[in-house]
Amino acid sequence: MAEIIQERIEDRLPELQQLERIGLFSRAEIKAIIKKASDLEYRIQRRTLFKEDFINYVQYEINLLELIQRRRVRIGYSFKKDEIENSIVHRVQGVFRRASAKWKDDVQLWLSYVVFCKKWATKVQLSKVFSAMLAIHSNKPALWIMAAKWEMEDRLSSESARQLFLRALRFHPECPKLYQEYFRMELMHAEKLRKEKQEFEKAKMDVGNLEYAEEILMGELARIIYKNSVNIIKSAEFHVSLLSIVQLFDFAKDLQREIYDDLQALHTDDPLTWDYVARRELEIESQPGEEPPTTKQTKVAEVGRREERCCAVYEEAVKTLRTESMCKCYINFCMERFAKKTSSRLLREKRLERTMVAFRKAHDLRLLLEFQYKQWSELLLHHDFLTEALEVAGAGMELFRGSVMMWQVKLQVLIASKSPDVAMLFEEAFVHLKPQICLPLWISWAEWSEGAKSQEDTEAIFKKAVLAVTGGDSVTLKDKYLDWAYRSGGYKKARAVFKSLQESRPFSVDFFRKMIQFEKDQESCKMANLREYYERALREFGSVDSDLWMDYIKEELNHPLGRPEHCGQIYWRAMKMLQGESAELFVAKHAVHQAGQL
Repeated sequence: MAEIIQERIEDRLPELQQLERIGLFSRAEIKAIIKKASDLEYRIQRRTLFKEDFINYVQYEINLLELIQRRRVRIGYSFKKDEIENSIVHRVQGVFRRASAKWKDDVQLWLSYVVFCKKWATKVQLSKVFSAMLAIHSNKPALWIMAAKWEMEDRLSSESARQLFLRALRFHPECPKLYQEYFRMELMHAEKLRKEKQEFEKAKMDVGNLEYAEEILMGELARIIYKNSVNIIKSAEFHVSLLSIVQLFDFAKDLQREIYDDLQALHTDDPLTWDYVARRELEIESQPGEEPPTTKQTKVAEVGRREERCCAVYEEAVKTLRTESMCKCYINFCMERFAKKTSSRLLREKRLERTMVAFRKAHDLRLLLEFQYKQWSELLLHHDFLTEALEVAGAGMELFRGSVMMWQVKLQVLIASKSPDVAMLFEEAFVHLKPQICLPLWISWAEWSEGAKSQEDTEAIFKKAVLAVTGGDSVTLKDKYLDWAYRSGGYKKARAVFKSLQESRPFSVDFFRKMIQFEKDQESCKMANLREYYERALREFGSVDSDLWMDYIKEELNHPLGRPEHCGQIYWRAMKMLQGESAELFVAKHAVHQAGQL
């Protein structure tokens, strides 16, 4: 192995000598390069090979190449690239070839090889890399697309890109993405030929044997791909994706119309088709012969007419296709348009009216989803239509009585309308809903009560909630109960709540930290109370939370009534209780703290 390494180092000598001779590197730097290169060579020549060693080797060589480039710019020297850079690039390619042969399945390694070749190697070399990669990873359509795009955009070889796509489709005959990109490539190819022809004609050049078939220039190859693909992939989504691509090419108007007509004929029963057809009305400009709108008022009127046409299509769609998905498309469109900013009050009111009509239509057909009742109710509430909001929330609640969200919506409306029935509805909700999903309602009830009822009523709600909510959900409730107690009754009240809950597991660390902070906020902060809270917290979290132990130690050191002599004992208790990484973290933090005290 030593002989191989020596030979490879000797192979470097010509390039290193050139680097020194032309003044890019000093003799000391050359020696450092040789030393580092020897170490890297040893690692990739030994019997047991590791991928990281090859990656480190490549990264070092790339860094060296970039350094050479920067120094060339600095001294203004651009010669001898064949003897220096090309030699390094050739060596790195050899390392990549060995690594990719050893770890064939590592796609990221192949992609690194591709990135390197794009920057440093020739196009012919990169083409070979793509061929080798695709021979192994033919099951990954994204790699075929990457290779074809490179052939098309970098090598400017439409034929090579076409061959790659055809090969890829033999492996993946039902891959939508491959068809989309192949379709796009043929349209780009046709557009490129059209521009070439225009330039030749403009320059009045004799194109000789160059032939531009009219069918190719009109996108006939793309049309063939379209026809074949829709026979295999029969989905409206795919059809729309091809239509979105072809719309980027102005010369393919006939193909656009054909795809659009086929979409309507083949996918009449798909909501996506109707959604696309309706939204297309937004893009249709004024009728031929009409002048385009110029003033602000005429522009607003034109937008209003387009939106009316869209809604007319949606209305027809909902009559033809009575499904939740179709209603959802209609409502989403109306909500999107309503959310668009406009200075026209008339247009804004019209959009709100259309949105309400869409919601009402879906509701009448019993096709409105749970979250849409929430959207509808909140929209009404936001515009102060309290009676209508209450009606909608009630209708949604009747349909989805087991939904916490719908009860919350109804309660939200009642609270906004200052109804006297809020407390009664909360009570009714807990009768109908399963206890394990009621936490949001308990919190909402307590928050409402805090602003509308007495402290005694609010505390009664919290006490009921603590008994009703169990398990992990109760953690949030206890934290809120403690916060409310401190807000409403100060430290004394918070301590009483803490005492009443201290055996009601589970807890969060924040529950104890809140109490510690409340104590520290008092004018006469008692160390005995702090110890009590820390000890209680450590009973629950002492085996996992290193910060609690550190804060306890700092408290004993910094508090006027603290006992620094107890810190050693706390430290050893922590070391016994903490496990694994928590213990290591504690030791590190303790060491940093001690160093800061010196």
